[in-house]
Order: sequence, then structure tokens, then C-alpha cells
Amino acid sequence: MNHLELFNRTCAECSSLITRRYSTSFSLGIKMFDPKFRGPVYGIYGFVRFADEIVDTFHDYPKAELFARFKKDAWRAIEEGISLNPVLHSFQQVVHQYHVDHDLITAFLESMEMDLTESAYDPAGYHEYIYGSAEVVGLMCLRVFCEGDDAEYQRLKAPARRLGAAFQKINFLRDIKSDHEERGRVYFPGVDFTRFSQEDKWAIEADIKEDFDAALEGIRKLPKGARLGVYLAYKYYTHLFQKIRSAPPQRVAQERFRLSGKRKVYLLFSSALRHQFGAL
Repeated sequence: MNHLELFNRTCAECSSLITRRYSTSFSLGIKMFDPKFRGPVYGIYGFVRFADEIVDTFHDYPKAELFARFKKDAWRAIEEGISLNPVLHSFQQVVHQYHVDHDLITAFLESMEMDLTESAYDPAGYHEYIYGSAEVVGLMCLRVFCEGDDAEYQRLKAPARRLGAAFQKINFLRDIKSDHEERGRVYFPGVDFTRFSQEDKWAIEADIKEDFDAALEGIRKLPKGARLGVYLAYKYYTHLFQKIRSAPPQRVAQERFRLSGKRKVYLLFSSALRHQFGAL
């Protein structure tokens, strides 16, 4: 192994470590991918995770300046094909190898910037934010899964967007208390956190169910090496969704719902069996 290969591998391992530290659920899902897909997806996750951390977590630091620097460094890494920031280096490799559309990256960065200034959204802003913060991440991963087959990418693009949207909307429901109390945000248009009603909850849940229903057919058509990992993430989120749906709005507004470790293990093995016997 020459020194450049060592550098590339070390940067990739940094993105893998970030994924494992920040999300056990997604880490398990990624392990279900064909090995050729794992590194690139880690590279995407590391990039989006660090961008999100800047705008969500670093309250005692100049977040706008930090994000502007991160954004500038990201585009420079993509332009030059190298970065001494290991997260940006591994991400730019994915961008070049899989021809990730630059407009997807732009939309993602713009949504993250919205978190620096916006605290409430109208319907147009809500859809713009979800597209940039979640749907485009699914599309970046889809570029990896399709391995240059643009026709397949176009066929699976719509359900990939719907899956990303469903995941993000569930995140909003799960984190509605912390988003409001710690960050001053309410993402759902027209929803007053202090008066979160059953009607508000039903409308949001109906929208999420439509997204999930549209996404499932796309998951079934994914390349075999990606299908189980994406399906496992889908199962995690649909079970989390079921827990939230069964709770009254007052509880959702005060509690962060999770899946237990035992439930995650059960979903892992049941999903693997369904995949093995062609029952997805």
C-alpha cells in the first residue's frame, strides 16, 4: 500500500467511525450492504453528519462562520480532489467516483444554512428544507447503489426521495420537544408546539404513511447489494413510527421515542430472513 492509498483508507475509516458513533441504527443498516457500498455510504454520512452538527450543536461557537468555512472547504475539496479534512476528503472521493450531482450537494448545504436563521416554515419552505436535508441524501446514496446506471437511477429517484422525506418527518416528530426548546424550531407548517393537537398529529402521520407506501416499491427494486440495508432502515423507522402513532400528542410533545436494542436485533434478523427467502 502506497502513502496515498493509506491516506485514502484512513480518511474513509474516519467517516466510518463517525457513523458508528452517531447512529447505531444506520451503522447496522450499512453493514447489511454489499461491502463495495459501505465505504461510499460512510463517506456521505460523515459529510452530512458534520454539517448537521455545526448548525445543531455548536451553540457556544460562531456557527455561521464555522458553516461558511465548512462549505467553502467542501467545494474546494471537490474541485481539487483532495482535502486534509478526512471527512471532506472521503466525501469528495464519493462525489467523483459516483458522479454525485453538484445540485444535490448545493441543496443539502442550503438546507443546513436554513437552520441557522429559520425557526418556522411555511409549506413551501418546509418542502424545500426536507428536500435539501433528507431527500438529496437518499439520492446521493442512490447514485452509489446504481453504479453509473443512469436509467436505473431515474427509475428509483422518486421513491428514494419519498423514503428520505418519511425519515426526516419522523425525526421531526421524534425531536419536536428538543427542536423547540433547545433550538427554537418548529418544522411543521402551521403547528404551534404549545398546542400540538391530535388533528395536527393525524395530518402529519397521514403524510408520512403516504411517503412510506410510495417508498416501499422502490426499495424492492433496488440492486440486491443495497436492498437489505435500506429495507432494514425502513423497518426501523416504520416501527418507530408505530410507537409514535400509538401515543397521544401530549406525550409526543414531551418524550423522545426510541427502539430498544432487542427490537433492533429482532428487526435485523427478521429482515435478513425475508431478504434471504425473497420475501421483501
